Amino acid sequence: MQTYGKSEIKEIVKLIRTTKSTVMQRKYQVIFLHMKGHTNVKISELTTLHEKTVGIYIKTYKSFGAEGLVPKKSSGRPSFLTKEQECLLYDTVSTKSPDEVGFGVFKNWTASLLCQWVLKEFEVKYSINGMLDLLHRLKLSYTRPTYVLAKADPEKQEQFKQDFEKVKKAPGWRNRYYCVSRRISHT
Repeated sequence: MQTYGKSEIKEIVKLIRTTKSTVMQRKYQVIFLHMKGHTNVKISELTTLHEKTVGIYIKTYKSFGAEGLVPKKSSGRPSFLTKEQECLLYDTVSTKSPDEVGFGVFKNWTASLLCQWVLKEFEVKYSINGMLDLLHRLKLSYTRPTYVLAKADPEKQEQFKQDFEKVKKAPGWRNRYYCVSRRISHT
């Protein structure tokens, strides 16, 4: 049985208290119980972890110390597109509209249009959610477009607002009727 010094035990106790990750607290707790002389079976019962998991944590700690218990960042699945293709996609979305690259009357990019464009350009099929994830990774935001009438006549707009206010105050207006009928039904 290996004996541990007071400084090692203090280090583990400090790590248990300072870490915010419950997974890491549990790993450090396993090491602390091992340092106190508990068997893997007893530690497994106390922490509700499988005996093999307890053994792996202890073996990792003995080999690499507390840093060895910290999970490494997963590399994940490789992207369907190369870096050059992602750059081309970024440039296309940020500088061109869909009608400029052969999508007829569309003026705004959608995830669906981008899926079609990527399939046409790179022969890679993306789902809409996959495309949204790719856009997020490329630091592109995805919002609904708002339309602004650049050629709108300000005088006609003002006249419309005034006319609309009069219509809203008229006795048959639906919102007003709805509020009145709701008030009557609750009393």
